[in-house]
Amino acid sequence: MRAADGALCVPVGEHVLALLDFVPGRPLDGADPVDQQWWGDRLGAAHRGLAGFRHPGLPAWHPLRPDAPHLSVAAWLRPALTGAVTALTKLQITDRLTVGPLHGDPRPAAFLLDHGTGRIGLVSWGRARFGPLMYDVASAVRHAGGPGQARELLAAYEDSGPVPVAEIEGSLETLLRFRWAMEADACARALAAGTLDQPAADRCRAALDEARTALLD
Repeated sequence: MRAADGALCVPVGEHVLALLDFVPGRPLDGADPVDQQWWGDRLGAAHRGLAGFRHPGLPAWHPLRPDAPHLSVAAWLRPALTGAVTALTKLQITDRLTVGPLHGDPRPAAFLLDHGTGRIGLVSWGRARFGPLMYDVASAVRHAGGPGQARELLAAYEDSGPVPVAEIEGSLETLLRFRWAMEADACARALAAGTLDQPAADRCRAALDEARTALLD
């Protein structure tokens, strides 16, 4: 079967397997200041371009549940995630956050720079959802190594994105904390399922340790 844009797609259970067009280019380097500028600029452009877009297939914001059984894999998890969710809820009550379609995980490898054309493609939309645009910004900052290492990224996004500078400055810490909580939740869910091989389980535990440091320090 074909989607509306002509792409080949096949239903697989509750999911759809699609054959997408090849996107040429090399991944951006999150540590390179110039690439960080491209990164922030293109994330801002994506948010601007998707403004007003709605689709029933976008997952509801957000999936974290502090009472979820899988959070029992570590004693610190439930209170840490509860705190992150509570902080986000308070922020959303006191401040009007800019919302829209999210990429979900805008890491530098998702941005492909084609040297031949100078164009940058944004791929890997498997975690797309609808919510505060600052979640995407916080995700990018997390991948850059934190706010201190993401100055060029943030400056470029401030120039190109739809989120006001005051909102970026006032919400980044809370959304970055929430981003770490999402990562910890995903690792805990995978470990609790008991289906990971040993190397994957070790990577999940290491990621949990990193999230613990970020959430509790």
